[in-house]
Amino acid sequence: MPDVRFQRVAVVGVGLIGGSIGLALKARGVAAEVVGVGRSERSLGRMRDAGVVDLATLDLSEAARGADVVVACTPVGEVAAALARAAQACPAEALLTDAGSTKVQIVGDAIAALGAKAPQFVGAHPLAGDHRTGPESARADLFEGRVIVLTPTDETDPAALQRAHDFWSSLGAEVVETTPERHDRGLAATSHTPHVAAAALAAATPAETLDYAATGWADTTRVAAGDAALWRDILLQNRECVRDSLAALRARLEDYDKALADGDGPALERMLLEGKERRDALGS
Repeated sequence: MPDVRFQRVAVVGVGLIGGSIGLALKARGVAAEVVGVGRSERSLGRMRDAGVVDLATLDLSEAARGADVVVACTPVGEVAAALARAAQACPAEALLTDAGSTKVQIVGDAIAALGAKAPQFVGAHPLAGDHRTGPESARADLFEGRVIVLTPTDETDPAALQRAHDFWSSLGAEVVETTPERHDRGLAATSHTPHVAAAALAAATPAETLDYAATGWADTTRVAAGDAALWRDILLQNRECVRDSLAALRARLEDYDKALADGDGPALERMLLEGKERRDALGS
């Protein structure tokens, strides 16, 4: 029997993440209706063809009207404005949340834009994804067993925070809480700087050597295939934390360079082992 917890969920921006939210809600039977909001008729056609929503519309107000939950899955710079428009049409008690990869700026901008509705907003970031984009790549199981980070503030309504836990956990995810600042520091180290490193390595690889590229190069540079404009905005929003993380990476690279210049095998092995141990700690 379906366990319907939400009568209407409005998903603003239906790409990989938004589409996977729609598929997960539908597959688990926890939403009576999933409405997707797009920017163009072409985007509506793509989400319909992928079957990720029940209704597709260009009208954000129409989608938000009567919604229990509004999820902004837009580029990070558009989250606050999308939620502010939705807040004008949705019920007073509706949960407003997002899926952005940065939190300090999104949370600050959303609180400022939402005014009296700010207590209904709970910032969120699903630690799940793929370098592929678009609703065609969406998966109903994308969030299963993955972590969703919530970033409530002193202004957050406790009832809205509970609804956020209920919503995100209904997709099969493990839900945790932290501050926007701690989130951004952590993601700079584990996501944003690795993306820069992957892109830099890919760009530094001479085209004529790609015939020799195998799984090591492909695995290391996989995320460099992500949307450049999307990642530009993420990096700029979290630029201070990313710069700190890049400084730490730069220092490590200089240590490797010095060990190579000195022919220092023990130092190289020690650093490689340290990296292996840190990677092994994550598990497979």
